Amino acid sequence: MKTVNEKLALKLLTYIALSVFVIFLLIKLKVVIGYILIASVLTLILRPVVKVLNNKLKFNSTLSSILALLLLSLIIAGLISLLVPLVLEQGKNLSLLNTNSLNDKLNLLYSELNQYLLGFNISLNESILNIESLTKNSVEIIPSILNWIGSVLGSITIGILSVLFISFFLLKDGIYFEDNVVLLFPKKLKTRIKKSIETIKGLLSRYFIGLIVQVSILFIIYTLILLIFGIKDAIVIALICAILNLIPYVGPLIGIFLMIFLSMTSNLGQDFSDVIAPKSFYIFIFYSIAQLVDNFISQPYIFSNSVKSHPLEIFIVIISGGLLFGIGGMILAIPTYTSFKVIGKVFFNKNDLVKKLTKNI
Repeated sequence: MKTVNEKLALKLLTYIALSVFVIFLLIKLKVVIGYILIASVLTLILRPVVKVLNNKLKFNSTLSSILALLLLSLIIAGLISLLVPLVLEQGKNLSLLNTNSLNDKLNLLYSELNQYLLGFNISLNESILNIESLTKNSVEIIPSILNWIGSVLGSITIGILSVLFISFFLLKDGIYFEDNVVLLFPKKLKTRIKKSIETIKGLLSRYFIGLIVQVSILFIIYTLILLIFGIKDAIVIALICAILNLIPYVGPLIGIFLMIFLSMTSNLGQDFSDVIAPKSFYIFIFYSIAQLVDNFISQPYIFSNSVKSHPLEIFIVIISGGLLFGIGGMILAIPTYTSFKVIGKVFFNKNDLVKKLTKNI
């Protein structure tokens, strides 16, 4: 007959084995899990559209889901129609690239920038900025980059189709899947689990829609800024910089450097002190104003009306997510934290700290 210690040891080993098996599955199925996560986000974004089609227009769930995904596909196709021609044009330009001409232009930009900074007693160190070496190395890796782009196109296509397929069934049969999840828990917890799922869906749906509104506002502002200063491909640059804003804190920094760099390269050959420097300075100023609008108007509105969290909470959660899991952790920090808050309120509603943090949910 087994002793108590042997039973405990056997149970512990069983839990460890199950944990290792689950981790192994997560690693092996990380691509599929990624598809499911992306599909879940799209489902939350399209949820209000499906509700309108169901309740207002009296469409059945299948037709509503198809129409919602068709709308999403049209939007994605519109974005691709903006980006692909630019990429193809750049690829064509790279294939016909005159290395000597590019080297001359970059040296000219370096020379003008150096001359301009000398007026402020600032000298660029040529050992840090070796234009000739940079150009040569950049041109050499272009074929590798183009080959890599070609090799991943198939994977991207499969990924898009998989996400749309999963999204369709999550929109159409979401309640069915939720009921199956609830069945995994004891009967006494089923009501609270169901309530948690509904609350999380509502909050995250508003949050992701709010992010779309935030990106749209920044896109419009950035486009106007770039068009005013006559920057080529203003719409595409503005779109990229607006999307980068989805990466908390880091994204806007990348965006400003990208915008200024592209604005400078679009004016190569013009006088640096009279044209390039003033344009770059004004773009920086207006970009900073756009960020102030986003930080003090758009984001507080989104957070207060969706995830119901204080700005300090959001800051701590995002930084913690970044330190633990990198950029992905920063992006997923708010949805994850919001889900934990909802679960905490449902299951630990008598705890004083939980009450304080979840009083607005």
